[in-house]
Amino acid sequence: MRKILLAALILLSILGLVLSCNPGMQADSYPMNTIHVNQLGYLPDGYKSAVVIGSSNTFTIVSCESKAVVFRGDLSEPQYWEASGETVRLADFTEFNTPGIYRVNVGGGRSHRFEIDRQVFSELAAASVKAFYFHRAGVGLEEKYAGIYSRNPGHTDTAVGIHASAASESRPEGTIISSAKGWYDAGDYNKYIVNSAITVSSMMSAYEHYPEIAGGLDLNIPESGDQTPDLLDEIRWNLEWMLTMQDPNDGGVYHKLTSKNFSGMIMPEEDTSERWIVMKTTPAALDFAASMAQASRVYKPFDGAFSERCLTAAFGAWEWAQGNMDIHYSQPEDIHTGAYAQPGASFEDEKFWAATELMITTDETYDAVLPQPLKVPEWRDGAALAAMNLLHKQSDDGVKQTFFTLADSLLNEQQMSAYDVSNATFRWGSNSDFLNQAMILIAAYRFSGNEAYKDAAQSTFDWVMGKNPTGFSFVTGFGDKTPRHIHHRPSEADGIETPQPGWVAGGPNPWNQEDCGAEAYTSSYPALAYIDQLCSYATNEIAINWNGVLVYVSIALDAEG
Repeated sequence: MRKILLAALILLSILGLVLSCNPGMQADSYPMNTIHVNQLGYLPDGYKSAVVIGSSNTFTIVSCESKAVVFRGDLSEPQYWEASGETVRLADFTEFNTPGIYRVNVGGGRSHRFEIDRQVFSELAAASVKAFYFHRAGVGLEEKYAGIYSRNPGHTDTAVGIHASAASESRPEGTIISSAKGWYDAGDYNKYIVNSAITVSSMMSAYEHYPEIAGGLDLNIPESGDQTPDLLDEIRWNLEWMLTMQDPNDGGVYHKLTSKNFSGMIMPEEDTSERWIVMKTTPAALDFAASMAQASRVYKPFDGAFSERCLTAAFGAWEWAQGNMDIHYSQPEDIHTGAYAQPGASFEDEKFWAATELMITTDETYDAVLPQPLKVPEWRDGAALAAMNLLHKQSDDGVKQTFFTLADSLLNEQQMSAYDVSNATFRWGSNSDFLNQAMILIAAYRFSGNEAYKDAAQSTFDWVMGKNPTGFSFVTGFGDKTPRHIHHRPSEADGIETPQPGWVAGGPNPWNQEDCGAEAYTSSYPALAYIDQLCSYATNEIAINWNGVLVYVSIALDAEG
């Protein structure tokens, strides 16, 4: 009887290990809420850690193939993290570098699967760019490129009206212009210059800094096979729309192209509402100038005429901005879509960004002041991205010192963090804060050779891929537990069970809980203020700027690995 019982226990133990590596098993099928890993995986020679909640002192790594324990280690001392209300320990298994698929086991708990492989981020890099193809406006998506996400064309935007807020003598209210192409901005169907600019610049920077990896992505898009890398082909779709948003009469740039109200949860071709070009603003002009100056040098080897067109546009926007440095976006009374407004901003960071990109491209000096201190990049502030691009080209002691002040603050935060990350504040799009911080840290590694920066970048990136208290890998389609109900009109309206892959969800945000109702958010801790529900635009929407930096970080980690 004892032998039978022992055999049964052994069988159950083996079965448990087999099940623990079954990719079809979901999070609630076995205990996983106490061990958090990067569900995509880790580079063989890179930093590797997991977050563990519990009282155990040791951990093991179990192979999903052999079912054997392949590594044993000690957990760190426990540390309390205020953002999640948890006392956690770290499992550092950096020294284990054998390729394969594994889980972390601690006591009776086990983590989601993860892979150790040199190419572990390659598929993510391609998918994070391919998501932009799914977001193309004005064109249908053919099945041979989009697979099950093929759809009919919508929002051709070949006949868009000039709104009263954008009217001028040469283009009075109601003037019809063509403003085709571009990407939908987020979960909605509108297009915004300030968010487009930081997005394309993050992606073009990935190409400039890592041309071999970024230029080698095979995306299976209509332009694949031409003389231009697929990444740049995809970016150009949006750049060509951006160029239509410049008034040819004075060089000013319109803030957004939008319907007057957000559409319902319908497919693009079903939204037939009127579309409008809304007012010129200072940040639109400066952000446009920055991204067009960068585009001019990036595309020059592939299309000289397009390069010149972009540079001419950048000059025009820069000149307009010099005489219009205080034009903030003000939402017209009849427009009820995203504002991307910056009340009280001085736009000095935008000016530095534009001046720096123009200087890198032309080798001429443009008047601007380096912001002190630099801030982590976002749609409101591209100065640190400009500093990165400048230091990539040439040494500048002042810029370098200011840049490393920012990088060192992030490194210090990560090294003191119970959760092993450089971020401890949460707001709308918090996952993009983690990604932008990782971008700054990996650039600091590139400029200094200090491995600590790269390790901090990796660990902060791990948050987005599952090493967080929600247990979600926040990129659709990547990991065992990913968002399935993102606030995204095409993914809701297409009738397909799974959302479009490669999109990063916004992430925990305790400040906007009116979308689903406060009662839907079951935790009072900011790092847990996330729900995978369609209604949660505050935590579960997607946006092109968040994906743009996901493109950068996944390419950079792949290249630096």
